[in-house]
Amino acid sequence: MSIGAPGTLVRMGVLALLWGSGFLWIKLALTGLAPVQVTVIRCALGAAVLLVLSRRAGQRLPRGRRIWGRLLVAAFFCNALPFALFSIGELTVDSGIAGVMNATTPLWALLIGLSIGTERRVTALRVGGLVLGFAGILLIFAPWQKSGLLGWGTLALLGAGLSYAIAFAYMGRKLVGQGGPIAISAAQLLTATGLSALALPFDAEPAGPLNVTAVIAVVVLGVFGTGVTFYLNYRLIADEGATSAATVGYLLPVVSVALGAIVLGEELGPRVLAGMAVVLLGVALTRYVRSSASRSISNPSCQPSPSVSRS
Repeated sequence: MSIGAPGTLVRMGVLALLWGSGFLWIKLALTGLAPVQVTVIRCALGAAVLLVLSRRAGQRLPRGRRIWGRLLVAAFFCNALPFALFSIGELTVDSGIAGVMNATTPLWALLIGLSIGTERRVTALRVGGLVLGFAGILLIFAPWQKSGLLGWGTLALLGAGLSYAIAFAYMGRKLVGQGGPIAISAAQLLTATGLSALALPFDAEPAGPLNVTAVIAVVVLGVFGTGVTFYLNYRLIADEGATSAATVGYLLPVVSVALGAIVLGEELGPRVLAGMAVVLLGVALTRYVRSSASRSISNPSCQPSPSVSRS
């Protein structure tokens, strides 16, 4: 089925809306919950959804110390740490910008590959995209201006993107092909729930008392923004191919920026909008590989799937 088919476009649109709205739900959840609390609840609810879906698919949780040891590493870098960093970052940074920072993961992945010598598909176009992408980040946060957005929140968002990239590099070698992908993902989120819970005693104070908005937001984030999005992404990859799924990743910043402006009234100046465009162009260039255009990383919960590349 072509990427332009109505059914495919509907699936992509639903996935982009659910996945891209995650940054809005994080922002709303933080009105009554602390960052680590949001992370723990999100992971637990996402795991519950995937456990149900894996049971329906006839997939069993993995067994053996080795696989669970690998899941521990993956859960830390792919779920517990970046989920917490995004929540910390959104305490001070708009949800729309957080969505754009999520799109920097391919930039970090290429930089890591170049640094450790595992990236063999190096072209001038991809290196140019890497430089352009990070130039866009600088343009967004404008550290040379007093009114710039550079701060701890910014560093947390960038750290989340870097954490995803580290996880992709690890998972592409250690977890791909290790049993049913839905069950593996459920196990990973269960592990992430336990890891995140260990940080609860060190969590910051919530911005306000627990409220209905925060509860609804974190439930939607966990059930739909984490559990359901992974399943839909997996189905899209299985039915339509990795190219369709990868395309959704480029829609996420658009969704997050639009929802931030419409729902939260977030204002974005010309410099920030220009920086976002530069970042997305840079990411697009780094992902362009003629010989393997369909091989990409496109996974909302950072779970191993057919689209995780072995670079």
